[in-house]
Amino acid sequence: MFTGLVEGMGTIVEAVSEGAGVRLTIVPPESLPGGASIGESVAVSGCCLTIVNAHQGRWEFQAGPETLKKTNLGLLRRGDRVNLERALAVGARLGGHFVQGHVDGCGTIELIQREGDWMTFWFLVNRDLTRQMVPKGSVAVDGVSLTLVEVEDERFSVALIPHTLQWTTLGIRRVNDRVNIETDILAKYAQKLVSPGGDLA
Repeated sequence: MFTGLVEGMGTIVEAVSEGAGVRLTIVPPESLPGGASIGESVAVSGCCLTIVNAHQGRWEFQAGPETLKKTNLGLLRRGDRVNLERALAVGARLGGHFVQGHVDGCGTIELIQREGDWMTFWFLVNRDLTRQMVPKGSVAVDGVSLTLVEVEDERFSVALIPHTLQWTTLGIRRVNDRVNIETDILAKYAQKLVSPGGDLA
């Protein structure tokens, strides 16, 4: 479980195909306290991955076919930046919202509007995802916990403060970039309950 509060940006130093999957080698930022160990879960741009090797200040992850199908991780190349967040510790403050690291699909940046130091981003997504969104609700974009501003049939908007733009990859994103989207887990259960035959029992 994660919170969507990014701890820092890492840099891809290697992306190697492994059959139907990919092995990603990432250098985490020096500012990330405590480090990480083999077997630990880390949200990489919102996708929960397991550290399979950790040495010389580098973390290695494996992303399988389903992960590559649902996320933008297959597009990563050497030099790309990714958002990193280690799993939530029991008893820690929950400053964002409950984020599983289970990406629901990708969206595309449609429009970026600058308002002083702030920016409003519009994302195009599948209608199945917007059905799980409400204005002032929560969404994770590339692993960043954000508050929804407007929600339409196939797009939504968020307003980004200067801190988010500086400390996450959203500050270097451009129109037409693909991003990972995870809707609020509470919205998923609510939709399941109200859908025909949606008894959770």
